[in-house]
Amino acid sequence: MISNENAEHYSWGDGCDGWYLINRKDMLIIHEKMPPATREKRHYHASSRQFFFVLQGVLSMELEGEVHDICAQQGIEIPPHAKHQARNNSDAPVEFIVISHPTTRGDRTDL
Repeated sequence: MISNENAEHYSWGDGCDGWYLINRKDMLIIHEKMPPATREKRHYHASSRQFFFVLQGVLSMELEGEVHDICAQQGIEIPPHAKHQARNNSDAPVEFIVISHPTTRGDRTDL
């Protein structure tokens, strides 16, 4: 069994948290939490296809210049080479699951 209690934790950005639920070369599944008014760097992946699924809050995903507000129990697919940036534009935390196939390790180019 895996949960945030026993998964490997990491910090990123400005106070954001992540937990590796599955961390393999063929698949990466992470649970991430972003405080209000935070964002990641805009980037793309050469090979990895991702799916973001929101658990709580509203995730604003900029995808190829268009912003999508993804509410709890909704998701968005990010294909390889698509430039994107996850943002929390709200005044509440947002939590989501990111599934990447294959892993994003060594496959990210920041813009």
